Amino acid sequence: MPHTKTALIIGASRGLGLGLVQRLSEQGWQVTATVRDLHKAEGPQTIPKVTVETLDINDRLSLDALIEKLKGQVFDLLFVNAGISGTRPQSTTHATAEELGELFMTNAVAPVRLAERMIQQIRPDTGVLAFMSSGLGSVACPDGSDMVLYKASKAALNSLTNTLVTELPEPRPTVLSMHPGWVKTDMGGDGADIDVQTSTEGMVKQIDEYAGKGGHHFINYKGETIPW
Repeated sequence: MPHTKTALIIGASRGLGLGLVQRLSEQGWQVTATVRDLHKAEGPQTIPKVTVETLDINDRLSLDALIEKLKGQVFDLLFVNAGISGTRPQSTTHATAEELGELFMTNAVAPVRLAERMIQQIRPDTGVLAFMSSGLGSVACPDGSDMVLYKASKAALNSLTNTLVTELPEPRPTVLSMHPGWVKTDMGGDGADIDVQTSTEGMVKQIDEYAGKGGHHFINYKGETIPW
């Protein structure tokens, strides 16, 4: 008999992360969702059968505690969604070392570090490792000059992910660097093109379709390939 699919969603207190938890739960997945602060993350706690854990993705001790708690569990999907937009206005001239450090740690280094620590808990052959990237992370993308540092952090995430994939032992999970579209969230703003439900429905569809294909793919929520 087919097993109940399991997912670990990193960064699920609101927005796209919460939307992913909702869509997967609606489809019968068993979902574990992480949030930084349980007291500020009522959303995932209201969804039946979702397990909510705490994680500050930048904190090694917090990551150690999560890994210890999830020891022995196997996931069909590990989706690392945690990320920040960074300080505004964005400028290489005016950004402080602390601001740059937080942006690149949260958006690029910490997600890959987490994946490295948990890669053995993704189901062999059919499992999917997904990172919330952005079309702005494409070096070929001319848009987003007002988000120059955010763009660079997502390009860095793509590069680190690509290196991670080349070093993974066989059998490797399918790895997706996903662009959710321009979405009406706290980061995307009210003027964005699509809502959270449209984006997350699309991303879950791509996760289902790419499971078992292998390789590393940079795609959007519609399944369209994005140039690196």
